[in-house]
Order: sequence, then structure tokens, then C-alpha cells
Amino acid sequence: MTIAASKIDASSLAVSGPALRWLGRVDYEPTWDAMRAFTDSRSAEDRDQVWFLEHPPVFTLGMNGKREHVLAPADIPVVQIDRGGQVTYHGPGQLVVYPLIDVRRLGIGVRQLVVALENAVIALAAEQGVAAAGRRDAPGVYVNERKLASIGLRIRRGCSYHGLALNVSMDLEPFGRINPCGYAGLQVTDLKSLGTDLSVEAAAHRLAPHLLRSLSLPDQPVWS
Repeated sequence: MTIAASKIDASSLAVSGPALRWLGRVDYEPTWDAMRAFTDSRSAEDRDQVWFLEHPPVFTLGMNGKREHVLAPADIPVVQIDRGGQVTYHGPGQLVVYPLIDVRRLGIGVRQLVVALENAVIALAAEQGVAAAGRRDAPGVYVNERKLASIGLRIRRGCSYHGLALNVSMDLEPFGRINPCGYAGLQVTDLKSLGTDLSVEAAAHRLAPHLLRSLSLPDQPVWS
């Protein structure tokens, strides 16, 4: 995967908003490699990007993740990665959002970015008639104690990568093969189970302005 950075006047980068990209369904590891390459090679003149996509089935285990939380992966690969958090599942029907943001330039910390991601999902859910909420003790978004979205980030060189996984319309069975986010017995849900009929791509386009608004950026998305 080749990602080209967009160059614009550095003085306007923090307020102009990121370039948004819909990548479709892409394999996990090449996308992870591309995120790291973008983060390591970007300069102060490179515009932030936010990638919206979905992955084929994969379990990902965070830097300090305990293998004991992977109960029965069977034919689904397990990839040890460099984000925070424990184990989660990615698969078709799940919207994955990777904010590649210079958080120092934007003037926010990692907690503010987590809250912005949570608030964007909460706003999208409310738009669909679903009452969702975040939890300070366990990052993510929940509906009646069932997890709707997971968050795991990495900050390197003052920039973020990894991000958000929102369950839109998916086979939830693989979550039963792990302790989601390290919590035994944690139940998960998706927007379809909550009565919402959205495709992953439609969810991406609906989520984008909520995310920009949560980051106090202009909420007219610029897709590239």
C-alpha cells in the first residue's frame, strides 16, 4: 500500500482538517506497515489523514496484551502489534478508523483523542436512534453494557496511529473466541443488532463529520 502525503501551508494544517480516505477492505498487516511508514516519514508540512476501511478476519493483540485472552482463535490469525490495549477482533462489516494526526500540532493529548473518537461514535449512534456512552475505566463505546466500538492508539513522534473499530453489520461470533479487550465475558453488539441498516462505507461517511466536530475542526469532510 502506497500512501502519499498532501502538502499545504503548515500554518493552516491544525485548523484545515485532515484528508479523509476510504480504502475499502484491505489486509491488516500491509495497512499497519503503511501507518507506521506514514508516521515515521511525515514532516511538519504533511497534512493529517484519517483512513476509513475494513479488514478481513484477524485478531490483534496490543503491546502488553496477554495471550491468555486469546481463547480459541482457530483459523483466524493473531497478530501482535504496537498499540495499547489487549486483544480485539477485526472483520468484514466492521468500520475501522485510523486517525493519522499530529496531536502536538493540533494541541491535544491522547485522552482528548480517545474522547473525540468515542464522542463521534456516540453522535452517530444517536443519529440512528441508539443511546450509547463511553466509560472512563474502559475506553470504547457501549450500549447497555455491550461494547459497540473499541479504541486502541499509539503515539509516536507526536503523531497518532491505530484507532477505532466500530461494529456496523458483522458476524459477532469471533468475539466469543477471545476476552474482548481483556474482559472475560464482555458482550459485544453492532449497529445492525440495534436496528440500524448501514453499510460500512455509509457508516464511514456519516461518522466523518462527527469526528471532525469532536476534534473542533471544520465538519465538512475533505475526501481524497
